[in-house]
Formats: sequence, C-alpha cells, structure tokens
Amino acid sequence: MDNTNTKKTETTNFNNPSDWGYDLYPERKGSFKRSLTGILTGTEGNEAADRMRCEKTVYKCFKTGKLVQLMAGALKASGCEIDLRRHIVCEVCDPKVSGGYDPELNQIVVCQNSSKSEGIVHGILVHEMIHMFDFCNNNVDFKNIDHLACTEIRAANLTHCSFLSAMLQGDVSPWNIKAKHQECVKAKALESVLAVRKVTIKEALEAVERVFPKCYRDLEPIGRRVKANSLDAKRAYAEGYLYGYV
Repeated sequence: MDNTNTKKTETTNFNNPSDWGYDLYPERKGSFKRSLTGILTGTEGNEAADRMRCEKTVYKCFKTGKLVQLMAGALKASGCEIDLRRHIVCEVCDPKVSGGYDPELNQIVVCQNSSKSEGIVHGILVHEMIHMFDFCNNNVDFKNIDHLACTEIRAANLTHCSFLSAMLQGDVSPWNIKAKHQECVKAKALESVLAVRKVTIKEALEAVERVFPKCYRDLEPIGRRVKANSLDAKRAYAEGYLYGYV
C-alpha cells in the first residue's frame, strides 16, 4: 500500500478521545469500572481469569495459525518484530468491538470479554497485524480518514470477505462473485471506520470510495485473498519463504 499520494482529508475537528475511538478500550485509559449489573449477570468480575484464557488462546494462535505466523514473519522482515509480551494485550473493551490496534503504543488489543473462541482471536490477530504492518511499512496516519479507510479495506479484503460470505449475504452467481466480494470489502471497511471514528456515514463512505481501487489491489504481505474453508492460508504461508517471511 502506498499512501504517499493520498489526499489528506480532515473534515471534522476532534477534541476528545471518543472522537478517535479510544473510549472503546477503557482499560487503555484507566477508566474501566465494574458495574453491579455486570457482576450480578456474571459478565464482569472474572477479568483475571478471562485475561489468562485470552492470553493462552493468543499464544496458541501464534504457534499454530498459518496466517498469524505469516504476518509475524512479514513484520519481522520489515524491522517490526512482534514481542508477545509487549505488542499483544488482552483487555476488557466496549462490547461493540472485538479487537483493535493502538498506534500510539504500537499494540494489538484482543477484547477478552467478547473474543473467546480460537477462530475469532485468530481473525482479530491477522486483521490487526495488517494494520500494524501498514503502520510499520507505509507511514499510515490513523487520524487521516483516507489512510484509515485504506488499511481497513486491506484487512477486510485479505481476511474477511469470501465466496462463502457472499453466499450467506444474498444470491451470488459465477458472474457476480467479484462484485459481491468488493461490496463485502466496502461494507466491512465502512463499518470499521464508523466504529472507531466519529464521522458521518457520508464522510466515511466517501473516504472508502476515494481509496478503494488502489487499496483493494494491494495484497501485501499475504499475497492472496483468503477464502473460507480453503487451503489459501496454507498456500500463502508456503509462499512466504519467497519473500523472507517464513
């Protein structure tokens, strides 16, 4: 991804942490407080145990997940090697998010209260590692909405949208698979931008459309769009040695 010629577009004056989505991660800012309702319903009060389970799942993903291993190798080859103790953290988050990337601290957040299965944690790690890769290699400014839209497009394109998801979202045929995939990527990128940035739908959509052609074509460092229930992840990992990632 090359953002050097991306137009800087700042249409909103941001004055507090919630404008940037930082309020979605209360433990980051020391503002997390247990509620009586949460304790009574069992959704709060077990943070230490939840964190331990989350950390074990993260460790397992790094040991067995081919895409996680590929992304870790690509980051190392870029001079941004991941230290699990420093760069990956399990925390309590706002229920509307399952994970995130904090460019200020260069850390990936896995939301221990909402991301409990190995599959979900694996997906979060790969998604956020793409953001980390973009930050390391392409000088991404996450406060620039065009840059944010681009890295969200790349994350959705490389890891989330697939032929299976297109089928589940509606009718799909051999003639509109590509169109359905692009619609899925745009929708997921738009959703992600709106989740972490206090802008209008119009502003977010315009940003996604502005950068979509260039960012959709950029498949680094995975090299392919990974389809669900396929061998794509293993193939991408097997090809990683060609680029010094494995």
